[in-house]
Amino acid sequence: MSEDCSPESDDASRARAQRARLARIFGDVLPESTGDDRPTESDGRSDDWFASERPPHHA
Repeated sequence: MSEDCSPESDDASRARAQRARLARIFGDVLPESTGDDRPTESDGRSDDWFASERPPHHA
């Protein structure tokens, strides 16, 4: 075993490889930005539409 392959660097290398493998399989766990950070996109529905779609038991 060489001097540059300490157990700490081996563990760090394994952890990096594990994170890279998970990222390839599942993608990023957390997005770079959240919905609060991005501008809102209007879908053209007004508050009246939402009120008319509300179920009766929520009135």
